[in-house]
Amino acid sequence: MTRKLILSSPLLEITISRLCQELIENQIAGIETVILGLQPRGIYFAQRIQTELQKHSESAPLLGKLDATFYRDDFRRRDPLAPNSTEIPFLVENKRVILVDDVLATGRMVRAAMDALNAFGRPAKVELCVLIDRIYNRDLPIHPDYVGKSVNTLATEKVLVEWTEQGHETDKIWLMTQ
Repeated sequence: MTRKLILSSPLLEITISRLCQELIENQIAGIETVILGLQPRGIYFAQRIQTELQKHSESAPLLGKLDATFYRDDFRRRDPLAPNSTEIPFLVENKRVILVDDVLATGRMVRAAMDALNAFGRPAKVELCVLIDRIYNRDLPIHPDYVGKSVNTLATEKVLVEWTEQGHETDKIWLMTQ
C-alpha cells in the first residue's frame, strides 16, 4: 500500500482559515449559525473551524456533534456498526446549520446526517463544509458548499486523515493506494 501526502501543516491551517473566511462572507443577516461535526472524524475538523471562527468574531457559532449511524442506508447490511454520541446542546430550528466532515466520498454519510438532523428540527438552511472532496466517487447528487481541497481519486483509493486530537504527532492527510 502506498501513501501520498495530500495536505499537512502549515497548509492545513491556511486551508482552515480560508474556509472560515468563506463561512463569514456567507453569513446570513438575522440568522444564527451553528456547526455540527459529523461523527466520528468530522468533529475534529468542526472544532478547528469553531476555534478559527472565534478569532474573527465576538460570538463564534455553537458546536455540536451529530452521529448518523442509525440513519445509514447500509445499517443492517454490514457488520454491526458502533454508534457514537450525538451532542446538540442547542436548537437547530430556523438556524443556519453547517455540517462539517473531514472527507466527502459517496455522499451517503451526508444524506444520513441530513436525515438525522431532521429529528432535531427544521433548520433555515443547511450547508456542507468538507476538508477533502473526493470528486469522482459520488453515488448521490450531493455537493459541498465549502471545500478545503478537491482530490481526484479512484474507487480503490482511500483518504486517511490523521489529527493530533487522535494521538498523531502532526496533522496529515494521505491518499492511500492499494
